[in-house]
Amino acid sequence: MKFIVNIIFLAILGITTGQAQTLDEYFQAASENNPGLQAKYKEFEAAMQKVPQVSSLPDPTFSFGYFLLPVETRVGAQRMKFSLSQMFPWFGTLQAQADAAALLAEAKYQSFLDARNKLFYQVSAAYYPLYELNRWKQIEEENIDILQSYKNIANSKFKNGTAPMVDVLRVDIMLKDAITNLSILNQKEKSLLTTFNKLLNREADHKVDIDEPLVAGPLADHFRQDSLLTRNPVLNALELKMKASKATEIVAQKQALPKMGFGLDYTIVDKRSELSMPDNGKDVLMPMVTMSIPIFRSKYKAAAKEAQLMQESYSLQKDEAINSLTADYELAWFQMLQQRELIELYQQQIRESNQVLNLLFSAYANTGKDFEEVLRMQQQLLKYEKMVATAEVQYQIELARLKNLTGDGGM
Repeated sequence: MKFIVNIIFLAILGITTGQAQTLDEYFQAASENNPGLQAKYKEFEAAMQKVPQVSSLPDPTFSFGYFLLPVETRVGAQRMKFSLSQMFPWFGTLQAQADAAALLAEAKYQSFLDARNKLFYQVSAAYYPLYELNRWKQIEEENIDILQSYKNIANSKFKNGTAPMVDVLRVDIMLKDAITNLSILNQKEKSLLTTFNKLLNREADHKVDIDEPLVAGPLADHFRQDSLLTRNPVLNALELKMKASKATEIVAQKQALPKMGFGLDYTIVDKRSELSMPDNGKDVLMPMVTMSIPIFRSKYKAAAKEAQLMQESYSLQKDEAINSLTADYELAWFQMLQQRELIELYQQQIRESNQVLNLLFSAYANTGKDFEEVLRMQQQLLKYEKMVATAEVQYQIELARLKNLTGDGGM
């Protein structure tokens, strides 16, 4: 009962983390609407139905017989016969079967958790590019405004004879590039929205709110590598499958033992009218005991060997999964550290580029010279601002990957 309460609680609420509220709501929508995830949960529910099937006794057997030619006995003719019997497996067989089924069902639930974590990673990996796109559009729009102001200044200086016409042409070329880039970004939005919305199983053009800043803050302790081997659902599922195979081996051993059956035969006897004697016409009640004799033992030995081999297989699969997860973890951890350092570098470059740009623009305002350097520095600043947005997004995507690996998918 505690197991079922826990799984319902987890399935509804998920695991609470420090993610922003907006993304949490998208995780919730994905967990409720994604058909692939719902299919995984249905597999778990179906596996739970296996437990009462294998833990129940076989159906009792009832038979009825009618004597076409009555069998004459001393106390009368036997007319019909009723039989009821029940077979019982060896002690502990049903419990072992129930244990194996319950462990496999719990392994299915771990597979559901793994699918949920992967879905949340996919949602994150589709959400953050939308943030990057919006940020790039904002940067490009600001760049267009700045270039438009530069064009006005250059045009004014040209009319005053303090700057050449080439300055106006240069800024006009860059302005057209910026307008084209913004148009391309607007066209790109449709494909990103489709990818994101389909993960939530909703219309492709459904609006997505992107209004939260991205912060590359310190990581919680449970994202460390030691959590990788204790919280990952893939490893937990393989461990449960090993235990289920062990229980299956016990089942095979139990099934190799005799099965006992108990029953009753009830025979209806006609009363003899021509004689008067004790028990004349008395029906017959006969208790019965049956026992199976498992003499063909090769199938039981094969079943036990199969269970042992599956235990070895799951153990090897777990070792392989640990190696793969460890490698993926180290790569994700490196990528996160790399992106955090790049964010710090680009932010510093932005601050210094702004200082240089202000100096160059002041000099141009006074002398009308070196306008090409002003434009070059403006584009350099634009590049760093976009690189910061990209690095922030990549950091968050790698953080989402790390949460998936450590079994903390989101919500």
